[in-house]
Amino acid sequence: MRLISLIPLAALLSVINGNPISRRAMVVLESVPAVPSGFTHAGTVSPSQEITLRIALVQTDIAGLQEKTYAVSDPANALYGQHLTPEEVAEYVKPTAETLSAVSEWLSENGITAKSVSPAGDLLQFSIPVSKAEALLATTFSSFTHVASGTTSIRTLSYSIPAVLKGHIQFVHPTIAFVPPPVGKPGVTAINHKREPRKVSRSSLTADAIPNSCASIVEPACLQDMYGFPTARANNSASNTLGVAGYIDQFANSEDLSLFLSNLRTNLVGSTFTLLTLDGGENVQVLSEAGDEADLDIEYTVGMAAGVPVTFISVGENFQDDVDGFIDIVNTILEEPAATRPTVLTTSYGFNEEDLPISLAVAMCDAYMQLGAVGISVIFASGDGGVGGVQPTTCTSFVPSAPGVCPFITSVGGSTGLPPQVAASLSGGGFSNYFPTPAFQAGDVATYIASIGDEYSGLYNVTGRGIPDVAAQAENVEIAWMGEFWLVGGTSCASPIFASMIALVNDRLIATGKPVLGYLNPFLYSPAGRAAFTDITSGTNPGCNTNGFSASVGWDPVTGLGTPNFDLLLAAVGL
Repeated sequence: MRLISLIPLAALLSVINGNPISRRAMVVLESVPAVPSGFTHAGTVSPSQEITLRIALVQTDIAGLQEKTYAVSDPANALYGQHLTPEEVAEYVKPTAETLSAVSEWLSENGITAKSVSPAGDLLQFSIPVSKAEALLATTFSSFTHVASGTTSIRTLSYSIPAVLKGHIQFVHPTIAFVPPPVGKPGVTAINHKREPRKVSRSSLTADAIPNSCASIVEPACLQDMYGFPTARANNSASNTLGVAGYIDQFANSEDLSLFLSNLRTNLVGSTFTLLTLDGGENVQVLSEAGDEADLDIEYTVGMAAGVPVTFISVGENFQDDVDGFIDIVNTILEEPAATRPTVLTTSYGFNEEDLPISLAVAMCDAYMQLGAVGISVIFASGDGGVGGVQPTTCTSFVPSAPGVCPFITSVGGSTGLPPQVAASLSGGGFSNYFPTPAFQAGDVATYIASIGDEYSGLYNVTGRGIPDVAAQAENVEIAWMGEFWLVGGTSCASPIFASMIALVNDRLIATGKPVLGYLNPFLYSPAGRAAFTDITSGTNPGCNTNGFSASVGWDPVTGLGTPNFDLLLAAVGL
């Protein structure tokens, strides 16, 4: 159920009788200087072709919500753990009556009726012919093709709105956002042998007794050894669900999951996952259409967060948010009943920050902040291109990955090898060009930048939010895919592994009557939180024709605070 309905919006429009907003007094709201690299002009658009536009309205008190989210997430604050309800979040996010009135008058004047597509009513959506959209926004739309994927979209290089609406509208999309499809597929290597379960006596293992085989093939038992994952099942609390985001037609296959569990987590045989879909998403169960990324994410959440209910959230291609459903998924989760709403959300997909207009990057960050406010830990893979972004690319300056640079997201980098682990060279890391260094990591960032001096001067933003926050295994991870066993690599391994540990900590918290962790970063960077991580001090993340940053003592933009230890995390939360 929608928390706030702008319908009857038509009724609202019908009673507005103030002075019409002049369509002549227009001002450019957003523009780009040229067609971005990777896209080509594909011709004109028929004036009669329909386009669906979405207007993001200025919110009532987003700064107030930021302050509140930090307060309920900071162990040093008296409000710690007092997460908000979606209804309470909506009070901060909803537009003011003045904003609604002004924008509604403009739309009514142009014969347009919009509907709300967000719980708080801050997103309006409508479909009109291209010719009418061009008149509305004083622009010209064209067709553009993303060369690598072949996808075609309708965009423009500049658009305008009435000057009097400048303080009421954040952006109108799809317009100037040339966003490539998200990247999230792991590197895949065949194991080329029949899988034999690793036989080991759990009671005899110590930190120094991790089998050497874990250096080349990482399975769940290796992660139990390295990070202290419990072998016992969780309490299976109905109020503690682990959400796994799925995009770009990546389907999580139940047959592959069964194969994985029967060989690598025999005590979990029969465990499965539920499905939540949006934007036309589905989860096809034809084995040949199983997604390597989706299988990885499901196998290392169901398989590691033993007993915690897991929901695969499949986002289809009928999105209207201009970022492949990354904002739509937030609105869908916020509207889920509290009993099935995830307490942890892991995502192994992302973009290069520079591919997102800053308006969309901020809107996405504000959306994920809402999840943190209601008590959901939002976790993203940091990318596989080192300092070059989500994947290796040609670059002349360092490329942060998004949306992990959002301070309300916990970004997970990559580690590898037997303990003491080293940084995985693919580990995405660096500093945002959009978001400033948040207070919780200001000291860490300043210390690291001072330690490297003028190295890479001018290649990164010294005042930006640093990623990753933490790290986990990102190489030689074994999965079942399309009926066979494979090794995969990437921070898309690390994100579900870390998310599973947080879900298990939540399980213990719930069992003792305590609130779940929610937005993690203020806790992770607190003295108690950082003590739960094993610092990684060697390795680099090359990219952009450089050796990249170096892991070092303390936080660094390669492995963050380091790798987690379950027992130490329990101690950090007072269990």
